[in-house]
Amino acid sequence: MKMKKSLVALCLSAGLLASVPGISLADVNYVPQNTSAAPTIPTADLQQLTWTPVDQSKVQSTQIAVGGQTLNVPGITGKVVAYSVPANIGELTLTLTSEVNKQTNVFAPNVLILDQNMTPSAYFPGSYFTYQAPGVMSADRLEGEMRLTPALGQQKLYVLVFTTEKDLQQTTTLLDPAKAYAKGIGNAVPDIPDPVAKHTTDGLVKLKVKTNSSSSVLVGPLFGSSGPAPVTVGNTAAPAYAAPVAATAVAPAPAAKAEPMLNDTESYFNNGIKQAVAKGDIDKALKLMNEAERLGSKSARSTFIGAVKGKG
Repeated sequence: MKMKKSLVALCLSAGLLASVPGISLADVNYVPQNTSAAPTIPTADLQQLTWTPVDQSKVQSTQIAVGGQTLNVPGITGKVVAYSVPANIGELTLTLTSEVNKQTNVFAPNVLILDQNMTPSAYFPGSYFTYQAPGVMSADRLEGEMRLTPALGQQKLYVLVFTTEKDLQQTTTLLDPAKAYAKGIGNAVPDIPDPVAKHTTDGLVKLKVKTNSSSSVLVGPLFGSSGPAPVTVGNTAAPAYAAPVAATAVAPAPAAKAEPMLNDTESYFNNGIKQAVAKGDIDKALKLMNEAERLGSKSARSTFIGAVKGKG
């Protein structure tokens, strides 16, 4: 079963959250600040990088040996990949994938998120990106989801991808293809060793950007504050209690405007609904319909009804 690691956290105090409509304290994990976990990179060095723009219309692929850049700072080994993503389209889900190559090598990514002023805002270390077994359309890979909420007024965010000396000393155990095949068809899984991927400074990384509607990491100064944003660590466990602080008056946030669903996404859900109904899996079809409508689909319900009628 495909599993994705995702972070749900807000860099807000309990008091401020309580004063903002539409945010439930029960749905928020508090992530402690840990600025020491992220490499310290001078702003001047960041400004000299070329930041490749990535939007919702495509998946950006980068072969690090060719498309990577040099950033000589302690804590970073090898070349880095620098992306920029739009910050004015709502809450974001960034999915970063690093594929295992034919030589059984893989790049173990770390990601530093910076706001539009290039202030570090969130850090996702190598351990955040976990192994995902190959699927019909995907290879062996390390993958992680990062959910971000750009602060008001942000136009773009910066995504810096790199690896570290610590990551290069580790390996990733893969799932043997014979085992994967046996699991897929329901046969007994053979007792054979799994291949091990070596971590290297080169590899193929892919970044996908989409909007989401769930809580996430706040990127950028809160409510226009000029103070620096804290750095949060993606895989740090939340403390049991976060002490509230006095909240200042905050104007209610305007209701988010519903974005129309992209044609490709609409087709994906509609095809999934039809296939699920054809297989008699009505529960799955309903779940797909509900998810599609939550994301703004206008045709999922009629597709579901038509598929059920057609099967009947």
